[in-house]
Amino acid sequence: MTDHTPDNTQLFLTAAMPCPYLPGRQERKLFTHLTGRRAASLHQLLSDNGFRRSQNLIYRPACEGCSACQSVRIVARHFKPNARFRRVLKNNTDIVARVCEPRATTEQFVLFKSYLNARHAGGGMTQMNFIDYEYMVEDTPVQSVLVEYRLNSVPGNPLVAVALTDVMPDGLSMVYSFYDPDMANRGFGNLLILDHISQVCKQGLDYVYLGYWVKDSPKMAYKAAFRPLEVQKGPLGWRPLD
Repeated sequence: MTDHTPDNTQLFLTAAMPCPYLPGRQERKLFTHLTGRRAASLHQLLSDNGFRRSQNLIYRPACEGCSACQSVRIVARHFKPNARFRRVLKNNTDIVARVCEPRATTEQFVLFKSYLNARHAGGGMTQMNFIDYEYMVEDTPVQSVLVEYRLNSVPGNPLVAVALTDVMPDGLSMVYSFYDPDMANRGFGNLLILDHISQVCKQGLDYVYLGYWVKDSPKMAYKAAFRPLEVQKGPLGWRPLD
């Protein structure tokens, strides 16, 4: 079995590609593989230094002349929902969350495709088939869960949202989430984050890792509302977002 440690881990750099967040810029990623019995400890170490997991890879931006992508996490125990977040919670009292093993189902995949076609039409992920989705969910070398959100006020309790989440020693890391685009007025994107904050607090943990925040990207702006928020500052470690 391969045994990775920080000292012998090989890092690779991708070729430059168009940045998905800032028009006219190029992105490159530094990445490595998560394999072997120390995958979990390597995952934690690199996550603490601003990396993010995607299946059995873990990466972070390494763009020449740009540091706009910043890894952020919510300090869950100090979070206080504002009026908007309280309305989201009030409007979704009929949503029930259930933590499941990371196993792909047809029901999830139908919702996943509906979300992509409505919110990310033309994006690369819209070409994913069920096998691709299955790999995304199940190909994990670390402890991961799926959180299913179901509408309890409708017969059959239909699935309306899903979050793929990594379980960290100090919190939860939200890898990918999707929801019913026909129910966008419910604020499911915010609801899933609020629910993860609640789960972290109940488990006596500290953080909800949200991935990358880009100050000048409208699609990333929502993350800054979840204060207190910390930003990974390289050698300086995690620092409060001003």
